[in-house]
Amino acid sequence: MPLLEAKNVVSGYGKVEILHEVSVYVNDKEMVSIIGPNGSGKSTLMKTIFGLLQPWDGAVDFDDQDITGLKPNQIVRKGLCYVPQEENIFPTLTVAENLEMGAFIRDDDYSGELENVYDIFPALTERKDQEVGNLSGGQQQMVAMGAALMLNPDILLLDEPTAGLAPNLAQMILEKIKDVNDTGVAILIVEQNAREALKLSSRGYVLAMGENKFTGESDDLLEDEEVGELYLGG
Repeated sequence: MPLLEAKNVVSGYGKVEILHEVSVYVNDKEMVSIIGPNGSGKSTLMKTIFGLLQPWDGAVDFDDQDITGLKPNQIVRKGLCYVPQEENIFPTLTVAENLEMGAFIRDDDYSGELENVYDIFPALTERKDQEVGNLSGGQQQMVAMGAALMLNPDILLLDEPTAGLAPNLAQMILEKIKDVNDTGVAILIVEQNAREALKLSSRGYVLAMGENKFTGESDDLLEDEEVGELYLGG
């Protein structure tokens, strides 16, 4: 049974339907990519899974529980964390303070998670006392992911983590995400660097106009001529 499964999800904004019976699943400790053109509903799907949007139809299951319609504060306590594309840090707080904020719902000892975050993102160790707003874009993304990891989640939802980054920094962030996955945390990632994201994932989904267009093993999607031509830049 999948760790996370969205089944025939219909969702949108106001009266505008964006997702038309979209289905995805992620197994325990797996990394899965969602790719597709702008406006295809990728971020809408992530927000719906995390409870920021309420699905109009369909269901979301996590860890063998129906979480459809739950609020984000309820979902995060179950072990599912979400890192949005924007406004995912506290810029006037230090790195250490941001990570502590990530553990805000915990009342136990989280020193092990803190050590784990610094192990995965060693660049943050020497900057722990710096305000995050003064860090590079790549370092800020590390802080955002690190804060989410402070809750020791079973799965991370990452929405465009490399947006706006230079190619070398984007590749570095993707490799760090794979490092997180290698610790046993499942990853569902929406990513503009589609080819690189698929290379690091076991499976992928292609969304187009709010619908499942292609799905399959990453290697198969990378080798598919139509997927390559339409969604991977040839």
